[in-house]
Amino acid sequence: MPESLRGHLIVATPELGDPNFFQTVVLLLEHTEEGALGLVLNRASDTRVEEHFPLLSQVAAAPGVFFVGGPVADGALICLARVNDTDTDGWEGLDGNLGILDLGRHLHDPPGTVEQVRIFSGYAGWGGGQLEAEMASGGWFVLDSEPHDPLTSDPSALWREVLRRQRGKLGIFANYPEDLSTN
Repeated sequence: MPESLRGHLIVATPELGDPNFFQTVVLLLEHTEEGALGLVLNRASDTRVEEHFPLLSQVAAAPGVFFVGGPVADGALICLARVNDTDTDGWEGLDGNLGILDLGRHLHDPPGTVEQVRIFSGYAGWGGGQLEAEMASGGWFVLDSEPHDPLTSDPSALWREVLRRQRGKLGIFANYPEDLSTN
């Protein structure tokens, strides 16, 4: 097994045929021999956080809506949170001051150390070796995450933005059309 990709981005290539992941950017929360789990960062829903969680909406990252984290367990909620104190109760670090906030503990009383949250319904999941096989067949680019990526205020532009900042030929993919027939 290669080194864990936890905390990295996997970015869908135009070769990935699964419509669930067309032009997606996924933040990997776990990556082990048993499999991988991640969140699609660029699929905003129309449902406002304030409709369901008024207190959390005060720290919801713009655009302040729920996100579709992936096709697995639709309805299961995962909360990414940026904190100003990494000793925050009920928070598990992922990268720097970004991590997962336990919604069960903080749904109605978010700790004052939380700067921003983004709530995802569902997640992306792969069994042991499945993600590696998809990467080997050219389905995913593995890239480093930048601090603003997970909570970007412009999620619809994230796929192109992440690719555009890459050097060499990889950056050219940022210009790939959504529909090849319009090219």
